[in-house]
Amino acid sequence: MAVDGGLLAVDLLLVAFAGGAVGAAVGGYAAYGLAGLVITVGEIARVTSGAGGTPLVAGSTDLGTAGVTGLVGYGPVLGPHVAFAGAAAAAAYAGRKGHLDTDFPYHEAKHLAAPLGPRPGALAVGGVFGVLGYWLAQLSLRLGLPWDPVAASVVASALLHRAVFGYPLLGRLDTDLLDMSPYRDGDRRMAADGDGAQSLAGRYVVEPWLPYQSEWLSVGVLGLVVGVFGGFLAVATGSYFLAFGIAATGLLFLTAGVDRFPVTHHMALPAGIAALALPSAGPTVAVLVGGAFGVLAGLVGELAQRVLYAHADTHLDPPAVAIVVTTLLVALLDLAGVFQQTAVPTIGLV
Repeated sequence: MAVDGGLLAVDLLLVAFAGGAVGAAVGGYAAYGLAGLVITVGEIARVTSGAGGTPLVAGSTDLGTAGVTGLVGYGPVLGPHVAFAGAAAAAAYAGRKGHLDTDFPYHEAKHLAAPLGPRPGALAVGGVFGVLGYWLAQLSLRLGLPWDPVAASVVASALLHRAVFGYPLLGRLDTDLLDMSPYRDGDRRMAADGDGAQSLAGRYVVEPWLPYQSEWLSVGVLGLVVGVFGGFLAVATGSYFLAFGIAATGLLFLTAGVDRFPVTHHMALPAGIAALALPSAGPTVAVLVGGAFGVLAGLVGELAQRVLYAHADTHLDPPAVAIVVTTLLVALLDLAGVFQQTAVPTIGLV
């Protein structure tokens, strides 16, 4: 089956609309977890068949080249820029319309574990943002912008849904953005009751993305462990995406309500890419470089959640920000001659 990666290819636009709508229906974390599962299966199949690496986004190629990873898990079907970003936009829409009424402790527009089901409005919003996500990733890829085009699309899409549905782009800026202690102290915003009086029954003053995964030291240690794992798996299999797929599948556990399950896909992906960007280095050095990139990704993700998520009203994905920053570093190191890699575009300069 030939797949035209053009911006106006009707078949791919229909698939992207459907992918975004499916993401809205099942919820963002479930959609991302399913993508991870597909990527894991696809990469195992590629490794066992002896095929080479896959592009970050399927371009003008065919099924035999792109494989399940490029066309489904990281492409226009279940790719995070389509299904997950569509789900995040649909949640923002549902939160604005008051369609969500759960026991979620934060603003309902952040509740990506909640499936929105067959609500026509939410499905339409998810579908439209699925198409936008596909376009954004394709534009980034075609321009050769030096970062992961899928993650960059997820970030841009989140800023767009905030603007479209009337949410502040960056949330509250009248407080210390890096201080998570108000959450630990249980501080809440003032809320008006029916008689106009004020009470402390409102939202938390600070809403950390993963409260159990929001300490600098613990995130750094987790990044090191996952980075070593991702680097080793990449060196052992030649796959950029296998560790990422395994880690992303873990989001299904979040959807199932498993307590304190770590989110690590943003640490695994740059670790795998960086480890394979040193073809002349020995495996020990490559794995250590993977560990370093895992640490960096974890810390960047934590910074992103403090600045862009914890004080805002909708989900702007900290892992996507971490992947953008770390893959940008990969591209810059490639341009500087330190790395040799083909996973991340380099503006056509390498």
